[in-house]
Amino acid sequence: MRGMSQRTAPTAAEPVVPPPAPGAEQYPALDFANSLLTLPSGPLDLLGAPEAASEWLVEHGLAPEAGRVLGPCTVRLRVFRGAVRELLDARVAGRPAPPGALAAVNEALTAAPAVALLHWDAERGLHRRLPHPADRIADRAMARLAADAADLLTGPDAERLARCGGAPCSRFYVRTHAARHWCSTRCGDRVRAARAYAKRRAEQRA
Repeated sequence: MRGMSQRTAPTAAEPVVPPPAPGAEQYPALDFANSLLTLPSGPLDLLGAPEAASEWLVEHGLAPEAGRVLGPCTVRLRVFRGAVRELLDARVAGRPAPPGALAAVNEALTAAPAVALLHWDAERGLHRRLPHPADRIADRAMARLAADAADLLTGPDAERLARCGGAPCSRFYVRTHAARHWCSTRCGDRVRAARAYAKRRAEQRA
């Protein structure tokens, strides 16, 4: 997958975006679900505007370099992300899959085939090209993300899916070991610092 390590450095006024959660390198759908962040500084939506959503898709190899999605498609991406998050959350909690979220993923799976067809022309010879026009970028991206989410939710890594326990973080990740409770070192450090602070306050009051 492209672009996972190419996120631009934030300016002083921008929130710091954490590195991809464990499992996101293997499953783009996991990073897609985690594109809605709850940081200590407040919420951050990496798909919050058409420009940001376009950049995210390009970085993840889900759109061509010059590909752009417009406002309505950006809204569709965010709604679809909500369905993926619902399915991940239900799987982690051991609840039945929400019917609406299932329907949204199945619709994305069938709305746009993600397979590049074989073509030939005198200039390029044999080559593969997706059959959709540029305005179907969002459909293609959602089809690929839906297939990836389905693979994650039905494959062996589904048993290792977890939600970060470092409040206020709401990211999902794939456990690298059974004792892991956080999606990043940063979240773990924040939880430990909060516990240490609470312990000091309790000792001072004693």
